[in-house]
Amino acid sequence: MKAFLGMGLLGSNFVKAMINKGEQVQVWNRTASRAKVLEAFGAKAFDSAADAVKGADVVHLCVKDDAAVDQVLEQAAPGFYKGVYIIDHTTTSAKGAVERTKAWKARGFIYLHAPVFMGPPNALASTGTMLVSGDQTVIAKMEPELSKMTGKLLNLGDVEGKAAGMKLIGNLFLIALTGALSDTLAMGKAQGITGDDILGLFDTWNPGAMTVARLKRIMAGGFDDPSWELSMARKDAGLMMSAANEGGTDLLVIPAIAAEMDKWIEQGHGDKDWTVFTSPNI
Repeated sequence: MKAFLGMGLLGSNFVKAMINKGEQVQVWNRTASRAKVLEAFGAKAFDSAADAVKGADVVHLCVKDDAAVDQVLEQAAPGFYKGVYIIDHTTTSAKGAVERTKAWKARGFIYLHAPVFMGPPNALASTGTMLVSGDQTVIAKMEPELSKMTGKLLNLGDVEGKAAGMKLIGNLFLIALTGALSDTLAMGKAQGITGDDILGLFDTWNPGAMTVARLKRIMAGGFDDPSWELSMARKDAGLMMSAANEGGTDLLVIPAIAAEMDKWIEQGHGDKDWTVFTSPNI
């Protein structure tokens, strides 16, 4: 029998998927009504986290952040039996994941951090990607359980906290990409170019296809052999900011990048490959 703590969009759909696969699931949420709703799908809701985990050999949770994970697990702890597996799908800090793994092991419980690149539809359909890292014996034991929940279970090795770090890296890219898309639409608006026009451009010229090659080039260095000089890229960034300003709109990402470019040009790197400003982070 399983328990699931945290009935947000992801958690509730994970539970529905488990029930659809014939699992018995006990659920809890700080706002009790969100857990009660799952009874219509076959879950058993509890008002207490400790009661919800009683009898469960695997306890899943998906809450807001590190502090919420710590708080919820402490509330549930009186209901744990020795040897229970605690599977945390919350996006947290790597430090928090490492500390919790150690702390709960010392208390006689097994904690595994398994964050996901999954939206609510993925949780319901058991698609998307789930990340794990750490004790390979624990991961091997839990692999059948976790594989049923996702399209791909990505084992990142035995380094505790690596899954948490990789999850944050992925989310960083998504946030940065969304900021870039916002700038793209703002530039279009400033110049009378529609979103449909931009989609048409991307249908023909796909910048996403360059991502892996660009990352490899940055990691390899070689900034003395430019494909696009930093000074020229900075010139274009200036044109972008001017066009946006003249069109009465603001850019989110480009001004910060342009400011960093200026620092590197002032240091004498204007004739280097434009990606040179990334070099401290390699």
